[in-house]
Amino acid sequence: MTARDRALLANFYRREVAVRYLGSTTGLLWALVHPLVLLGVYQFVFTTIFRATGFAGESFLAFVAVALWPWLAAQEAMTRGTASIGNYAGMIRKVAFPHELAVYASVGATFTLQLAGYIAVLVVLAVAGQGIHLEGLVIAIPVWAIVLVAVTGIALFLAALQVFIRDVEHILVPVLMIVMYLTPILYPLTLVPERLRPWVAVNPFSWMAGRLREALLEGRLALHPSDAVAVVAAIVIFAAGRAFFLRLSPHFEDFV
Repeated sequence: MTARDRALLANFYRREVAVRYLGSTTGLLWALVHPLVLLGVYQFVFTTIFRATGFAGESFLAFVAVALWPWLAAQEAMTRGTASIGNYAGMIRKVAFPHELAVYASVGATFTLQLAGYIAVLVVLAVAGQGIHLEGLVIAIPVWAIVLVAVTGIALFLAALQVFIRDVEHILVPVLMIVMYLTPILYPLTLVPERLRPWVAVNPFSWMAGRLREALLEGRLALHPSDAVAVVAAIVIFAAGRAFFLRLSPHFEDFV
């Protein structure tokens, strides 16, 4: 990446943060409040109505919070990344620049704001006695980074596809909802029937949820062999998504 490209990426990033989050009070407020509202709803539904069990004495609020927030960050990043080329259509028609920068800025801005909110909530939960081990952030933040790399690759693939198949972003919403419920975010993996457990465990986001809970709820900071697998998988997903994007990128001007 040239110095010009880095400067352009920085400008795009600042634009994403300013326009979508800091440009209005409601934008920033919603980015921070939305996960909190969902946490409150899930807390009420699963503990008051369904009286969920199986959390090994852990706070349900903390159990869900450590995995739900990064999932919402990934979900929003994929959604915004998919629409990013269309959002920069006017500039793409007029100026020659690496189109992938638009995706990087959208995904990066989303993860930055959501990670800041995540750390703030973890601190509040720890102070409130919800059993959060803040030293687990030394594992949690690298986990976020691995997810960021993989999500960026997925967003690149979907953004390129969206240019030619305009329904991709509409299909993505229900697909992500299905993936969420197939991921042990609102429930522990131990509640999944044993014969189905391997299928749920193979979901990359299941690895994310498990590692975050081990680090932040149990205070286990040791590295796992699965961490190396996750790093390799994230790099492969990113490389494949970027290769697909770069293959189609020269034709974007004719379709955006």
